[in-house]
Amino acid sequence: MQKILKSQGAWIGKWTFILAATGSAVGLGNIWGFPYKAGTNGGGAFVLIYLLCILMIGIPIMISEIIIGRRSGNSPINAMKKTAIASNSSSLWQFVGWSGITAGILILSFYSVIAGICMNYIFISAFSSGATSSTDQFAEVISSPLNLVLWHTLFMFLTALIVSAGVKDGIGRMVKILMPMLGFLMIFMVIYSMINGNFSQAMSFLFAPDFSSITSETLLQAMGQAFFSLSLGMGSIMAYGAYMPKDQKVINTSFTVGSLDTLIAMLAGLAIFPIIFAFNLEPNSGPGLVFISMLSAFNQMQFGQIIGPLFFILLSIAALSSSISLLEPGVAYLAEEDILSRKKSAQVISFFIWILGIGSALSFNIW
Repeated sequence: MQKILKSQGAWIGKWTFILAATGSAVGLGNIWGFPYKAGTNGGGAFVLIYLLCILMIGIPIMISEIIIGRRSGNSPINAMKKTAIASNSSSLWQFVGWSGITAGILILSFYSVIAGICMNYIFISAFSSGATSSTDQFAEVISSPLNLVLWHTLFMFLTALIVSAGVKDGIGRMVKILMPMLGFLMIFMVIYSMINGNFSQAMSFLFAPDFSSITSETLLQAMGQAFFSLSLGMGSIMAYGAYMPKDQKVINTSFTVGSLDTLIAMLAGLAIFPIIFAFNLEPNSGPGLVFISMLSAFNQMQFGQIIGPLFFILLSIAALSSSISLLEPGVAYLAEEDILSRKKSAQVISFFIWILGIGSALSFNIW
């Protein structure tokens, strides 16, 4: 007998859903991905296209996912199946739910390795003297399979622990702690960058578009970033929608989540680029932007051994708030079908993701 997800709990108050959905949306995609993609795609032109993608594609899809999840009260697989049958369509639509859960598992398997590096860098930035260059430091971190697997294991353990505790006591409680912390740290970083970085050059880079730099690749990158940063297409928002109170306004809530997510991405750019420009580093240094360029800046700046760890704590919190939403759809399905208890579901799927993640960790070195 299939249960509805409400039997596993519901969000307490409308702001819990907003914080949970924003936590799902705000992750490494915003704070790690957005700045380096903006940096490698011409700055302001990329930002403008990204904003249009969020508004015209991202938020309408988010509204759809929430409505499907809330209307059915089921995990993404059963939500798609129930919605298809109710509209006289094939129950094969449930495979959209399956593909979303599969995507979430695959994403989390490499996401967890990157998040583990962020956690590792909390300590690296605290004790880095600058004697070793930040490029060599990063090479040292990723060349050690044992080191990557260790931090990947710790991150997956934390994710599983939160999800297995349930909707109210696990996810709901943690987002109420993590999201205000993230907001506070982000604002602190932006104020620090305003005072100590080249803020005017960063503003010009992010908000003065150079349309000559736009290519078809820029459009694809911006659209992909919009989907990834809003956690769309993976069932996370649909699963969270199933726990949403019936009296909560979906459209208003979606715009609130989309706005908060975009705000965090912009603040990330305003926290990172002033420091990059102040120390004459390259904004287009790609995925290594936060690990190489930022560590180099922290090594040179006053109080860098305090600001650096705060920045990487910020990254780790953002990663954790997203990882719990990537794990939730699969856990929700197994628990809903009474295949396993919620706790066992979280443990089994996390273990499977952990195994896959070892492949991602080894791809940096041995493979």
